Amino acid sequence: MHAQAVISPEVARTLTELSSEIKRQTGLIIDRRGRITAVVVGDARAIMLPDIHRRGRNRLSGLRLVHTHLTEEALSQEDLTDLAVLRLDLISVITVRPDGMPGLVHSAHLVPDNDAQIPWNLLPPQSVHDLEEDFLDFIEALEEEFSRTQYQLATDDARERAILIHVSTLPPSTAQDALDELKELARSAGIKVVQEVLQRRPIDSRLVLGKGKMQSVLITAMQKGAELLVFDTNLSPSQLRSLSDFTDLKILDRTQLILDIFAQHAVTREGKLQVELAQLRYLLPLLSIRQEALSRLTGGIGGRGPGETRLEVDRRRARDRIARLEREVEQLGKRRRLRRRVRTEKDVPTIAVVGYTNAGKSTLLNRLTNSSVLAKDFLFATLNPVSRRLRFPHEREIIITDTVGFIRDLPADLMAAFRTTFEELDEADLLLHVVDAHSPDLSDKMNTVLNTIRSLDLDHKPMVTVFNKTDLCSPEEVQGLLHQYEGVPVCALDRSSFTPLLSLLEARLWPEDMNDHA
Repeated sequence: MHAQAVISPEVARTLTELSSEIKRQTGLIIDRRGRITAVVVGDARAIMLPDIHRRGRNRLSGLRLVHTHLTEEALSQEDLTDLAVLRLDLISVITVRPDGMPGLVHSAHLVPDNDAQIPWNLLPPQSVHDLEEDFLDFIEALEEEFSRTQYQLATDDARERAILIHVSTLPPSTAQDALDELKELARSAGIKVVQEVLQRRPIDSRLVLGKGKMQSVLITAMQKGAELLVFDTNLSPSQLRSLSDFTDLKILDRTQLILDIFAQHAVTREGKLQVELAQLRYLLPLLSIRQEALSRLTGGIGGRGPGETRLEVDRRRARDRIARLEREVEQLGKRRRLRRRVRTEKDVPTIAVVGYTNAGKSTLLNRLTNSSVLAKDFLFATLNPVSRRLRFPHEREIIITDTVGFIRDLPADLMAAFRTTFEELDEADLLLHVVDAHSPDLSDKMNTVLNTIRSLDLDHKPMVTVFNKTDLCSPEEVQGLLHQYEGVPVCALDRSSFTPLLSLLEARLWPEDMNDHA
């Protein structure tokens, strides 16, 4: 068949006559050289397509599908789904007339990113005899337009591009807050977010999203050059398998994203070991997934860090590595406990700083102790506990320790891997709960921290609540917080705001001295 023709009249007639005779839809998959690579036969209402090898993630497949409809129906939603998911050059439907002859041809093709957010172009129906013989030139021009658009996107920002997806039945404001947090996680991981998708419905057991919405997401991914789909949930092995069968985009869930951030920020040996341990624990149940799906987890976002060379080891070797890492982490934990014992013997009070990630804990520690602990506007900038001395008047001092920030639904694998880190909290005389006073979902974040403290069996510890970033709030908002919660307002960037906090800490740590002064 001539490569420049979508389909020749002779081949179209053969296809419709066969379809009319057997009362089933029939179709052809044709490459750009005009070669028929597959003949497909379905039932009266649909056809089942074979696996189609897809080229690069952001390119058209190089194949077109031409098939029959036994009625006057034009392109169906299923046809458009195939067009999007398989990234076909073109999809065409030939209606079958009662006498078995070809009727009108209905066609559609994908279009590059556009202001109108149109995913595809539906061409006017034509007779098979009126089809233009410039198909190859048209498709090459279309793909060039796709490439030009995506090249511009890539040169504007070299980061990996992702679509964020949240699916739940939560109230709209709560769901939006969760999606905003996922966006912050993506930013902390070095991801460029090109689209956010929020769907209010129960999570689908296969694709998370509904199939129609997933089709829309895949079209958007191609238009905007997205390489990642990031889900604000933890995917089961069966969901990961279904998604990998449905698309060749890289799939990440919330746990993988957090693990990736930890992998980027781990600098100490203990931190790297803990991250690798968490990675292996997470990946162990996924090793049964076919190799192609797992291979997309290697390299780049979701596959970096100390554990990336272990992603394709078999279960036995993975378990052996996990056991070895657990022993090393436990050994490092013993050394940490020894250092804490020395501090305890010297009768130096200790304070552990806790709070939701990015609440300003490290900045507060730096300003209180004149230190230079890493403090960035990213989630999980601090992984390993950092201890500094804080001197009070009357020649008294304490040890104040910054700890890893908490987050909603902190992965269980991370909690287990960082258990030696959380032991710092167990040894503390006082917990300093730092809260971002400017956060719109302050109450939910406070509850997350308190629930995490409770899950670690540390709710018996005395605690002081500090409302940070009050410079971003109005005086009325600060007073409202103090009226609703018992706490101390500070601005970590302004040392002059620390006086009430320091006085309160002194009163809580040395109450007998305060009584004497009274």
